[in-house]
Amino acid sequence: MLKQLYIKNFTLIDELNIDFHPGFSVITGETGAGKSIILGALQLLLGQRADSKQIKSGCSKCIVEAHFDLSNYHMEPFFNDNEIDYDANDCIIRREVKSDGKSRGFINDTPVSLAVMRNLGNQLIDIHSQHQNLLLQKEDFQLEVVDIIAKDQQELGAYQETYHHWLTAKKAYEDFEAECQKNKENEDYLRFQFNELDNAKLKEGEDEELEQQSNTLSHAEDIKSALYDAASALSADETGSESLTRKASDRLNDIADVFPDIQETAKRLESAYIELKDIASDIDRRLSDIDFDPQQLAEINERLDLIYALEQKFHAASVKELIDRREEIKQQLDSIDNGDERLAELQQAADQAYVLCKQAADKLTATRQRAAKVVESEMKRRLVPLGIPKVQFAITFAQRECSPTGRDKIAFLFSANSSTPLNPIAQVASGGEIARVMLSLKAMISGAVKLPTIIFDEIDTGVSGRVAEKMAQIMREMGDNHRQVISITHLPQIAAMGTTHYKVSKEETANGTVSHMTMLTDEQRVNELAQMLSGSDITQAAIANAKALLEQSKATTKQD
Repeated sequence: MLKQLYIKNFTLIDELNIDFHPGFSVITGETGAGKSIILGALQLLLGQRADSKQIKSGCSKCIVEAHFDLSNYHMEPFFNDNEIDYDANDCIIRREVKSDGKSRGFINDTPVSLAVMRNLGNQLIDIHSQHQNLLLQKEDFQLEVVDIIAKDQQELGAYQETYHHWLTAKKAYEDFEAECQKNKENEDYLRFQFNELDNAKLKEGEDEELEQQSNTLSHAEDIKSALYDAASALSADETGSESLTRKASDRLNDIADVFPDIQETAKRLESAYIELKDIASDIDRRLSDIDFDPQQLAEINERLDLIYALEQKFHAASVKELIDRREEIKQQLDSIDNGDERLAELQQAADQAYVLCKQAADKLTATRQRAAKVVESEMKRRLVPLGIPKVQFAITFAQRECSPTGRDKIAFLFSANSSTPLNPIAQVASGGEIARVMLSLKAMISGAVKLPTIIFDEIDTGVSGRVAEKMAQIMREMGDNHRQVISITHLPQIAAMGTTHYKVSKEETANGTVSHMTMLTDEQRVNELAQMLSGSDITQAAIANAKALLEQSKATTKQD
């Protein structure tokens, strides 16, 4: 419930701090006095786009802040999910707009995005302005009304699960079908590519091995010469390192018994000799292996040329990537060869998913049709006292392809009298009838939705007299049912029914036009109602009539 509204430097408002109360409140004032400004400020708190032109001339920023009592609405999970401090008795929403167009939003002093602000705002306030009457033209609004009365969240959730499963299965079939078609168009080329790669008999890592072999054979003479020189240095009969090391080792061993300190060195030298001998043997073996073979080099280079050509053609960096590409093409060819079988499997899966989707849709439709009967009966009951005694109201169902909301295409049909055929409501209802239908719908669904605050902006357009009184009674009944209802009205019959009455006015000052909003006392209410009845010249008859309206309102309250 809205407890307090603070506005500063917003269009014609310098500063406004007003308290609101439970039940049914009314706001009156002359056209242009600033009632729409109050709504505009509230819509900023609902996450509406900010405009720097809304800032009062000469000011750097505007502020709109509202305090709400959430104690009866179990909204703590929203605050926990968004990591915002929760105070059920005093939730503060604030919006600041600067002259450069930038704005900031806060919930309980925590900065939040407009999306979060909009999400919370939509759970706190429903502003019904005249343009919302156009919602009656929209099928999704009509379906939403039926869903609210049906309380079909479980059925709708079950349907949407099967619907998304069907979409997934359907997409899998369509994607594979498109892939098969594309592959078939390229089948000859794919088979040519596969054969080219398959005939190459590629082995992972062979490119690196062949490159090493090619490099070795290309430098065979240099390698052989170096190996020969090394072997000579090690194995020459008298001057080679192997022979000299052997002699040194023998001499140390000769004195090892008489010079024990040299034994360790002798062992090390013996080990060095063995290592040199082994190295010399290894060099001799490699020397015998090295032999320049022009034919072998040509074969190796030819193989490398083939690999390089394939890498360039298939944009690969290695033989491994070529092998991977070959397997990828093989899978494409397999899908061509076995595509019909796989396609049939996917088609069957999609068909089965569609059957389940339609079954869930049928259950959802049955729930909605039962609720539609309730809506039809309830709307007739509500519209008869509102001056449409011969009203006809019906909801028709037609089937369409499965959609996110089901298979139902519904329409609200209306006729103001029993002799006129039913037609889509937006085509045949007058402005006053539309207003009464919308009020009835709002009253019907408000109990199911349980919005804390509902604001009606001139919903009484096109009505007067007894019908206006009935509309006021409906709004007051809504306000008495643990929620707050605020009506912006030009009709004294509705204004008199409010338990709290606010007036919006404007005055000319040295700094320009300024709007004010005040809560009226009982005496001020009489004068305001009298002015609404007779105009600027308030007569005694108007005052008496205003008092009678207020007394009638109090009497109705006591009866309730």
